[in-house]
Amino acid sequence: MIRKLLSLASPRGRSLLRRLIGWIVAGAILQGLAFLALVPWLRALITGDMASADRWLIVLIVIGVCYAASFWIANKLGQRSATEVLSSLLDRFGDRLVDLPAAWFSKDRSGEMADIATRGTVFAASAPYAIMRPVLSAFITPATVLVGAVFLEWRIALVMAVSVPLIWWVFRWLQVMTARFDRDQVVAVGESSSRVIEFARVQPALRVAGSSSIAAGLIDDALHAEDRAKRRMHVGGGAGIGVFGLVVHIAIIAVIILGTWLALHEAIGVASLIPLLILVVRFTEPIWQSGALGGGMSIAANTLDQIQALVDEAGLPEPATPATPEGHGIRFDDVTFGYGGTPVLRHLSFEVPDGSMTAIVGPSGSGKTTITRLIARFYDPEQGVVSIGGVPLPELGSSEVLRSVAPVFQDVYLFDGTILDNIWLGNPGAGRQEVLEAGRRARVDEIADRLPEGWDAHVGEGGTNLSGGERQRISIARALLKNAPIVLLDEATASLDIDNERAIQGAFDAVRTGRTLVVVAHRLQTISTADRIVMLDEHGGIAEQGTHRELIAAGGVYARYWSERVDAAGWRLTAAQQVTSTSTTSQMKEN
Repeated sequence: MIRKLLSLASPRGRSLLRRLIGWIVAGAILQGLAFLALVPWLRALITGDMASADRWLIVLIVIGVCYAASFWIANKLGQRSATEVLSSLLDRFGDRLVDLPAAWFSKDRSGEMADIATRGTVFAASAPYAIMRPVLSAFITPATVLVGAVFLEWRIALVMAVSVPLIWWVFRWLQVMTARFDRDQVVAVGESSSRVIEFARVQPALRVAGSSSIAAGLIDDALHAEDRAKRRMHVGGGAGIGVFGLVVHIAIIAVIILGTWLALHEAIGVASLIPLLILVVRFTEPIWQSGALGGGMSIAANTLDQIQALVDEAGLPEPATPATPEGHGIRFDDVTFGYGGTPVLRHLSFEVPDGSMTAIVGPSGSGKTTITRLIARFYDPEQGVVSIGGVPLPELGSSEVLRSVAPVFQDVYLFDGTILDNIWLGNPGAGRQEVLEAGRRARVDEIADRLPEGWDAHVGEGGTNLSGGERQRISIARALLKNAPIVLLDEATASLDIDNERAIQGAFDAVRTGRTLVVVAHRLQTISTADRIVMLDEHGGIAEQGTHRELIAAGGVYARYWSERVDAAGWRLTAAQQVTSTSTTSQMKEN
C-alpha cells in the first residue's frame, strides 16, 4: 500500500509520507525499547535493588519523552500528509476522468466513480496515519522486543521467534481474504448506486409508463447483492480476525507454559519470570490489535488499485506536436469499426467537402451514430483512417478535434443549472450577449419567455424540467455558441414539432456558410437539403452516395428508402417533389 500511495501522491505528498513513515518507525522502536527497559526495572524493584531501579527509571523516562516527541511529530505529519495525499488522489482522479476518451464513459460507471471520489479517496488518504501507523507499530515494536529478548532470556525469545512466521502468514491470509471481500463489495455498491441514480433520474419516464416495477426490481436486486457482499465482508472478516487472535493467544500460552516450566526447574527466577511474561504480553498485544487494521489496509489498497487502474487505462494515442488541418473537410478511408465484436462499419470510404452539408441515412443499426462518434474521436477506427482537413485524427490530437467539432447528439443531457449556464458550456469565454444571441437563434428565447425566472430558470438534473424538444434546442444553442467549423447533428430535431423544427433548421441554414455539417436524420426535408447523401446498408457499408436528385434518378436503394418515408409520412409524391424544388431554389438564392 505504501508503494501505491507514493506512486499516486504529489511530490510534496511523497515527501510528507516518507517523513511520516520515518517517525512512525522511530516511535515504534522507542516503544519496543521502553518495553524492554521494563524488564530490568521490574526485576530491580522485585529484588529490592533500588539503585538499579532508579537508573532504569531514568532510562524509561528518557525513552518516554523521546516517544512522546515522535508521537506528536507523527501526529502533525499524519494530518498534513492526509490532506496533501487526498488532494493528490482527487487531482489524479479528476484529471484522468477528463483525459479519458469519451468511449470509456459509454458504460455506466457513475456509482463506481462516486464511491471512489467520496469514500475511497478519503479512506486511502487517511490510511497512512489512522491504519498504517498502528500496523507498522504492531510489527516493528514486537520485532524490537524480540531482538532485545534474545539478550534477556534466549529460550523465551526462541518461542516468540517461532510464532512470528505463523502469525505473519495468518495476517497476510486475513489481508488477502478481506481484499477479495472488499472488491466484491465495491462492485456491488457501485452497481446499486448506479441503479439508484438511474431510478431517480428517469422518474418522469417511469411515471409516464405507469409502472416502475421493473426498475424497482433492478434496484432491489442490486441492493440485495450489496447486502450479500457486505454480509460476506463482515462475517468472513470477523471470522478471519477471530482466527488471527486465536493464533496470537496460542503464542502467548506457549510462552507462559515455557516460562513456568523454566521457573519450576529453577532455570530462571520468579523475579525474572514476571517481567518476562509482562514483556510477552506487550509483545503480542499490538500484533493482536493489528488484525482488524490489516483488513483496513487491504481496503485502502483496493481503492488505490482502482485509481491506478484508472491512471493506467489505455487512452487514445496523442501526438507530441499536433498537426494543423488544411480546412475542415472530413474523409473516411476504408474505415472498419466495431464495439469489441462484430464490426458496425465495414470498409467505409466517403468524403464530406469543407463547408458542405452531408446527410447520413440508412436502416437502424447501420452505424450512422457511430460515424459521428468517430468524427468526434470518441474512438479510433480498427482499420482505415478518419481525417479532418487532410490530417488523420490521431495526428491532430483529441484536443484539436474537440475544438473543431460541435456535436449535438440524440441523447441530450443538461446539467442542473440555469438555461443560460447550460448554453454557456459551449464557450465559457463568451460574453452574456453572445450566449443570449445563440439562444435566440436556436429559439431558446421562447422557452425563457414562458418561465418566471426566464434565462435563469433551472432545468433540473439532466434537464428534467424541460421537454425533449426544449432540451435539444438548448443543446443546439450550445453548439452554435461554440462556433466550431464542424457541426455534427445526430437526430438533432427528432423531438421537435414541425414549427420548431423549421425554426431550428433555419438557424442552422444561417450558419452553414463556412461550416462543415454532418447530419444523421430521418426527416425528409433535412435529407433533401443536403449537398451530399451517404446511404448506408444494413451491414455498415455504403449502399449509395450522391446528391438527392442523383440518387432519386438512379432508382436504387435510396430511391426506395425515400419513397417509403414519403408514404409513411402520408405525403404525395408531388409534395415531396415540391419540397425538393423549394429547397433547391432557396439554395440557389443563397449562392
